[in-house]
Amino acid sequence: MNGFRNIDVMELRTMLAAGGIRLVDVRTDAEIARGYIEGAVKLPLHLLPMRLHEMEAGVPTVFYCQMGGRSAQAAAFAAAQGFDKAYNLQGGIAAWAQSGGKIAG
Repeated sequence: MNGFRNIDVMELRTMLAAGGIRLVDVRTDAEIARGYIEGAVKLPLHLLPMRLHEMEAGVPTVFYCQMGGRSAQAAAFAAAQGFDKAYNLQGGIAAWAQSGGKIAG
């Protein structure tokens, strides 16, 4: 068990509609400049170990990147640090955009 759960775009839409979640974009600043999911906290993966403590561990947290690989690493790291509601968006922002999700920025 990796300590986090993979979710798809439809699950993310449901979670966003219900509210009470934190969405974290772990891509680089250059990638984020090309667009992001509205409401996301921007926290590049390389800064996560230094800044994860700034987030409340009990809040459901969905990590995403471009395709889902880096965000899986982020979710696994967060889970190992006590985040029991850590999620990874499978397919990342690419899947979000492909499904018609709005891209901000």
